[in-house]
Amino acid sequence: QVQLVESGGGLVQAGGSLRLSCVVTGNVFIVGGMGWYRQAPGKQRDLVADITSDGNALYKEPAKGRFTISRDNDKNTMTLQMDSLKPEDTAVYYCNAKISAYPYGDYDDYWGQGTQVTVSS
Repeated sequence: QVQLVESGGGLVQAGGSLRLSCVVTGNVFIVGGMGWYRQAPGKQRDLVADITSDGNALYKEPAKGRFTISRDNDKNTMTLQMDSLKPEDTAVYYCNAKISAYPYGDYDDYWGQGTQVTVSS
């Protein structure tokens, strides 16, 4: 059973920082691409940033210059360092990973349970 467990959300004032973490546990052979998504109330879930297994990162516009995504392949973890936070960053943040449980197996999409980030003005 593969699980993605997020941590690090919370309440912070505008201009502050938070660091989100995601740990992959369970029957994992290899973890492919990973990413952070967010969903604000009444809105769709959107990609914030993602990172390949080689460490190549892609940032969507709201995150550019303020957020940093990283991963540790040995520990199957991923982090999102969020600086200069704004009230519009308020959302539930979700960890996503594409995981193969077996050699030469297909990659399946997995999601964490989400962690709330609230930025006050």
